[in-house]
Order: sequence, then C-alpha cells, then structure tokens
Amino acid sequence: MLDPNTRNKDTKAIITGGAQGIGLAIARQLAAEGCKSILLVGRTPEKGAKAVDQLKALGVDALFVQADVSKVGDCGRIVATALDRFGIVNGLVNAAATSARGSLIETTPELFDQIFATNVRGPFFLMQGVVKRLLEANAPGSILNILSMSAHAGQSFLNPYSSSKGALATMTKNVASSYRTKRIRCNAILPGWMDTPAEAEIQKKFHGAPDDWLQKAEASMPMGQLVKPDQLAILAAYMLSPHSGVMTGALVDYDQNVAGVVGE
Repeated sequence: MLDPNTRNKDTKAIITGGAQGIGLAIARQLAAEGCKSILLVGRTPEKGAKAVDQLKALGVDALFVQADVSKVGDCGRIVATALDRFGIVNGLVNAAATSARGSLIETTPELFDQIFATNVRGPFFLMQGVVKRLLEANAPGSILNILSMSAHAGQSFLNPYSSSKGALATMTKNVASSYRTKRIRCNAILPGWMDTPAEAEIQKKFHGAPDDWLQKAEASMPMGQLVKPDQLAILAAYMLSPHSGVMTGALVDYDQNVAGVVGE
C-alpha cells in the first residue's frame, strides 16, 4: 500500500516563489511527505530566511537563493546552486510569477516583456537546466508549473498575464511529450482566485480594495472561500511524487468555477 507520508522521501526540489504563498505551502507539504532537500527561490532575503527556518524545523536541508527568474543568468545560478548542494534535482516547481495588470490597449512593450520574461522565459530556462542534468544522469524527474485559470482567457485587465499563462500551458505539454520516454514528467495546476499575501497586496494596489476584501470575496464564491494554498499543496505534492505514476502533460483546473460555464 502506498504511504502518502513518505511518497516524496526521494524528492530533491527547487521551488520558485518559495518564500511565501503557494510556493511555501508546497514546500511544507513536501516536507510532511518525507522530502529532505529543498531550495527556495525568491526576491526577499528576510522572507526567505523565515521560510528556511520553517523547513529546517521539519528536518529539511533547506536553503534560499535570492534571484529574479526573469533573468536567464539567475535561472542558471539557481539550478547550479541546487545541483551543487543536492547532487541531483528531480523536482521543480515553477510558482514564481507576476500578475501585473494590463489590457490590450494599456500594456506597454516594457510591461509585456517583463510579464513574459518572468512567467514564460524563466520557467523555460529553469526546466532546461533541470532536464539537462536529469538526462545526463539518466534519472527520472517531475516538473510542476503553476498556471492560472486565467490561461483559459482571463479578464480584460489581465491580457498579457493570461497570455503568458497560456504559453506556459503549451510549454508544459510540449515538455511532457518530449521527455516522457526518459521518465521526466511535466504537469500543471491552474488555480482560481487565491487567498495569498501577494493577492492581498495586489487587491489593494490595483483595485483599492478595503481591509475586509477577503471576507467579501469569499462570500461571493460558490463554495464560500477562495483557493487556499495549503489545500492546493496536497495536490501539488502528489503530482510531483512517484505516486502520480505516468501522469504527464496534465493541466488541472483547481477552482470552484468551471471553465466554459456561463451563469447557473
């Protein structure tokens, strides 16, 4: 019988956006399932240090790398640091992203490039670095890309963001197809509206939301809540683990609103 408490005992992972929100929730879940080697990536050393302390308290050999995934050089440094520490990386979570607002009319070339550099180019080169080493070692591995329900279309003020997540969806399937015979799997989760610290900042910055925005938002949802990182992390850890078997190229909607449904 498969034991979920040990299913990630052999996982050695890189998690971008790992110092908070969904990235940190996935890291904690991996630790709960036996993972002992995790490299977190983020921009803020203070948050990174706190996250590392949490994981070390759970018995994880954890470290934090301050980096900007929109920079190809930083992506190379992230992978090199993890390989130097762990010897191999057989788990990658691309959770870092920017959800900067911009419509078709309002988006500047600079904003467009920044969104695609962070949400598409960064994951591409991180996957490239990890997969290269797995191929050299003839070792299996698992990649999980965190997308968004906005990849299906998205709101008017999320045009480049939604487009970037759509691109990453295609990339996920291409990588899955390209390396399945090498036992390297690549899947994605598409969360709906999430309850994270970053979302709280976005609501206040871009939408002038009041302090009780979360309570109002959750009251309007069919199931009375926004997506919770700790809940999603259980699925993420399963998809990364060997327990998910041959699952590859899957784009899993994780939301209470069903794509394509209009009204009740």
